[in-house]
Amino acid sequence: MSFKYSSHVPNPDNDATGQILAAAADPEVISFAGGLPDPALFPVKELKESADRVFDTKAAAALQYGSAAGIPQLREQVIDKFLKHRGIEGDLDNIVISTGSEQAIEQIAKMFVDEGDTVIVERPTYLCTIDAFTSFGANIIGVDMDEDGMKMDSLEEALKAHPEAKLIYTIPTFQNPTGRTMSVERRQEFVKLAEQYGVPILEDDPYGAIRYAGEEIPPLKHFDKTGNVIYMSSFSKILVPGIRLGFVVGEKDFIKNLVLMKQIADLHSDNFSQYMIADYLEHNDVYAHIKDISELYKGRFELMLHIIETEFPKGTHHSTPEGGMFIWVQVPGIEDTNKLFDACIANNVAFVPGEAFYAGVGEPGTMRLNFSNVDDETIKVGMKRLADAINGFLDKK
Repeated sequence: MSFKYSSHVPNPDNDATGQILAAAADPEVISFAGGLPDPALFPVKELKESADRVFDTKAAAALQYGSAAGIPQLREQVIDKFLKHRGIEGDLDNIVISTGSEQAIEQIAKMFVDEGDTVIVERPTYLCTIDAFTSFGANIIGVDMDEDGMKMDSLEEALKAHPEAKLIYTIPTFQNPTGRTMSVERRQEFVKLAEQYGVPILEDDPYGAIRYAGEEIPPLKHFDKTGNVIYMSSFSKILVPGIRLGFVVGEKDFIKNLVLMKQIADLHSDNFSQYMIADYLEHNDVYAHIKDISELYKGRFELMLHIIETEFPKGTHHSTPEGGMFIWVQVPGIEDTNKLFDACIANNVAFVPGEAFYAGVGEPGTMRLNFSNVDDETIKVGMKRLADAINGFLDKK
């Protein structure tokens, strides 16, 4: 039977996310591909204690239908533990609990994008966001970056050239895929430019708490005085990804509309998980836990960076993140990174080809490497395989 699918269904022959998950699942392959947190860091004991308390004291509510906006207890914890810490103002009516960041991106794309509408993103940007916007027929415009994030002169050029733009999507802190962080000065200019041209910003901040160098920088939302910035984050990287919980912060009128969209999608995010995470945040020091994550990832990052600098071909460029989970690498002389990916898989090591992170033509020879879910010995073995595969690939040219 041949079905007539809508234009919203992505092309299954260009499934970078599927490649990542498949590589991560193959026990023979050392994967530097997916952005997976290390399960050894999951607070299993503490979450079990929270789950037990929820069953003992709140089972009826936790196992029943709930509000599309999310349970008040978790939204209160978001305010107390995250928004205040990040310098963001808001109350319960400014927050929606989402089923992970992915749902928030998809729902917000659906809210803003009609067929042919323009969305501005960083170049490169998070590959699943490209998929979400593309599925609704968006015209995606990429803005070049440097080590301080999106370039503001290039952003203004894009805004002038596309006055019809509906939304700007950005990951300003430990960006995916590059790991770069936008400077304070650019953040302030960014917020002013978006206000000036009347285009809202969707700020995605799943990695911002995982810092292992440098000074903490406030999110764009901190500088927002008019409600033009929509802020979103996730519990996936700082607690556990399997519970699929995140949150969105915005002006109350926007939140009302987002709640309506969420009701259509799934009525509400998993109620029991919300109660469990709210209890965890009430009874545990989440920032002590994040400190443990950051310290472990710092050592892995430094080890991977050292091997890139000593084993990769001469002239290789890389980002130098101060936090997060990714290093962006560009190897000279590579014209087709997807063919390099095939050669590396044959050598039992995986990365994400850079082309997946561009809405249009990508930069050749680019790749995203993840270090969060591999121990030191595995990094040494896997990076040696990767260096050997790259050098062998170049030797055959």
